Amino acid sequence: MTSSGDTPSLRSPGEDGALLTQAVLRQLRDEIFEGKLGPGTSLSVPGLAARLEVSRSPVREAVQQLVVDGLAVYTPRAGAKVAALDDDMLRQVFGVREVLDGLAARQATGQVTLADLEELWERVREQERLLQTAADHRRDADLDLDFHTAVRGLSGNKPLCDALLRLDTQSHLYRSDMWSHEVNRRLAVAEHRRIVAALEAGDAEEAERAAKAHAAGVLVRLLRK
Repeated sequence: MTSSGDTPSLRSPGEDGALLTQAVLRQLRDEIFEGKLGPGTSLSVPGLAARLEVSRSPVREAVQQLVVDGLAVYTPRAGAKVAALDDDMLRQVFGVREVLDGLAARQATGQVTLADLEELWERVREQERLLQTAADHRRDADLDLDFHTAVRGLSGNKPLCDALLRLDTQSHLYRSDMWSHEVNRRLAVAEHRRIVAALEAGDAEEAERAAKAHAAGVLVRLLRK
């Protein structure tokens, strides 16, 4: 049985509470990223629980996590709503991301192994192969995030990685058709190649410059009308 809106129930027989909360959180994140829950949409715990056919507790915990992640804002007496990200806030988010991504690439340079490099090159080659296919906004955005998550992880700096993940999560709130344009896809892949080449060469300064330049370029392309 499904609820109104054709959203399938997330509960399975014997579902663990923590797992159910994570399932609800994934569902709500996907709906926010896909625009089904637009900026300013109320995140009513009773309403969401009824629609998703789960109890209120996992929904309440999931909404609280959305607030922590910056995807929702909470106002006393008004409750939680999906956050909005305007041009000015996007600039602020990317201003911080530019600095932190540069630092992550610099720190990764001294940690990266040959196996790590081969994995990064394979990610770049996969993106290059997909340039021959039609654009897919969600797929291309996810591949971009996967690439950056891999580079950041090589830094071995968990607080840095956590901060960057939160910034990336927030940037999903900004509505842009950037990944629909062929030139933007090609530029992103070329910039990824530059980052990996610097890591491979052991050039920490160039890796930092390449990562910062990529973040700055993505911001310009996101804002371009």
